[in-house]
Formats: sequence, C-alpha cells, structure tokens
Amino acid sequence: MQLRRQIEILFPELQAYAGAICDAQHEAQDLVQDAVERAMRAKAPPRRIDELRPWMFRVLRNLRYDELRKWRVRREYSEAGRRLLDEAPHESGTERVVLTRLAFAKLPSGCREVLFLVDIMGLKYREAAEVMDVPTGTVMSRLSRARKQMLDLVEGEDRESARDLSE
Repeated sequence: MQLRRQIEILFPELQAYAGAICDAQHEAQDLVQDAVERAMRAKAPPRRIDELRPWMFRVLRNLRYDELRKWRVRREYSEAGRRLLDEAPHESGTERVVLTRLAFAKLPSGCREVLFLVDIMGLKYREAAEVMDVPTGTVMSRLSRARKQMLDLVEGEDRESARDLSE
C-alpha cells in the first residue's frame, strides 16, 4: 500500500495521540503536520501499516520532545540574559554590560564555549560535557578557569574605565 494512503488511514490515530501529548489543539495539529512531512521525506519509512503505526507515533513523540527542549533552552537563555542584566550594577548598568560583553569576546573560544553552555544557556555540567564530548570533570575545571579569566578581564576593564574617567 502506498505511504500516503497508509498515513491517511492512520491520520485520526495520529491526531488523537498528538492531542494527548500537546497542551493545545493547534500545537497538536502542527505536530501531526510536521510528522507527516517528516514521514513523506523519509528515505526508508516502514512499508507495512502495522510497522508504520508505531514508527509514526515515535516520530510524533520525538518531534514533541524536540519542541519542548527548544522551548526550555529559549526560556533559559532569556532568563540568563535577564539575570546578567539584573546582576549588573544599576549605577552604570549599560557600561557594565558593555564591559562584560567585551571581556567575553576577548576570551579564548574554549572559555567562551564552556561559559556559554553552563552560565548563559544553563546546561548542567553533564549536559555540557556531552555537548563538548569531554568528561564532566573537564567541564568543571575549564569552567573554573574561564570564570577566573572572565573576572580578571572584567575587573581589568573596570580599572581602565575608572582610570579613563579620572583623567
């Protein structure tokens, strides 16, 4: 049986499952649409409907978890950005933010990577270790060194800034 016809047969079940794992009906409809699109583009989807059914459910489930992960990362990134802005001194908030960003840009790429993953994106050490393909202990030591370098750069920029203002 043709893939399109099999998906048409499974469509009500796919919609019902998507409705069960999504918070809103429009999210469920979008999820089913994405799953069908993914199935139609697949190089080797299951040929028999009894194999296609659980495969499509897995596609729906994986797409949903991908969406949730993206949403969580975006939320954590926004919260981290707000946290960085909130932690900057209020008397010279803009200057402090600019100095922090300049200091971050001066760091070596390895330091920027670990700081970004852990401090900005909010990943746990284990998650950052998986992303960087290194042991968790390596992430911890790199993060410690990166934070120290960042602090040294920021404090150095603050001293230079204060010296420039006094001259």
